[in-house]
Amino acid sequence: MTQGSASVIESRAPEPQTVPRLQLRGIHKSFGGVQALQNVDFEVYSGEVVGLVGDNGAGKSTLIKVMSGAYIPDEGEILIDNQPVTIASPQDSTRLGIETVYQDLALCDNLDVVANLWLGREAYRDVIPGVLRVLDETEMERRTTEVLKTLDVRIPSVRQPVAALSGGQRQCIAVAKTILRQPKVVLLDEPTAALGVAQTRQVLNLIRRLREQGLAVVVISHNLHDVFEVTDRVIVMRLGQRSTTFNTRTTNPEQVVAAITGAEYRNVSTSDAEEL
Repeated sequence: MTQGSASVIESRAPEPQTVPRLQLRGIHKSFGGVQALQNVDFEVYSGEVVGLVGDNGAGKSTLIKVMSGAYIPDEGEILIDNQPVTIASPQDSTRLGIETVYQDLALCDNLDVVANLWLGREAYRDVIPGVLRVLDETEMERRTTEVLKTLDVRIPSVRQPVAALSGGQRQCIAVAKTILRQPKVVLLDEPTAALGVAQTRQVLNLIRRLREQGLAVVVISHNLHDVFEVTDRVIVMRLGQRSTTFNTRTTNPEQVVAAITGAEYRNVSTSDAEEL
C-alpha cells in the first residue's frame, strides 16, 4: 500500500452483535450553570441506523459532540465493542473509528472530488526512495472511484470541482470521505437539511448502503419522515436526558412527536424498545 493511502471498506453483510459497537453510560455535561446532559445512556450496534431526535436545546448535538471528541464529558463512560475508551479530542474519535459528517460538510468547493476525499492524508509514491516523492494521483483517483462505487454514488467525474455538484452529491462526497478511513461508526448531523426531494432520496439510499455494509450509523434529524425511512430505532432526547426509545417498525411519528414535546414523557429502557 502506498504511504498515506487507506483501504476502501468492502461491502459485507452485517453480523449479529450482542454488544453495542458504540456505547455511552451515565454521560453528564454542563456549561457553567447549564446542565446540557444528565445521566445519558446511548448505544448503537453494527448494521443499525439509530435516529437521534429532540427539540432545540434537548441535548442531542451536545451528545454527538461528546461522541466525536469535540466535548469531553464531565462524568460517564464511553465504550467501543464493550471496551472502555477515552475520547478527549476529535483525533481520538477518528483513531477509534468514529467519523462525523457535520451539516456544513467541511468540503473545499474549489477542489475536485479526489482532492477533497484525500485532503490531509494524500497518497504518495517514491521517485527517488528516501529523497523525492510525489503525489500518487493515479492511486488516489482509483481508490476514490472504488469507494464511490461501493457506496453507489454516481457523479459525472471524480475530477469535477465539488462546487459543481448538487447538494445531495456533496453530502454523499462528505460521507465517502469518512469511509476512506474505514470507520466503525458514522455520525450524520442533519444529512438531508435543505435538500430537494431527489437529493434527499439519494442521501437516504446512501444511509441504507452504510447499514448494509455493517456500519453503525447515527442520524440527527428534525425531519421525522426521513428518520422513519431509514432508522431501526429512534432515541428521543428531552431536557438533556434520554426520555424514550422507539422501535421504528412498531411506532409512528405521532408517538415520537408526543415524546419530543413531553406529552407522553416517561423513561423507557432499551429493553422496552421492542415492545413499543
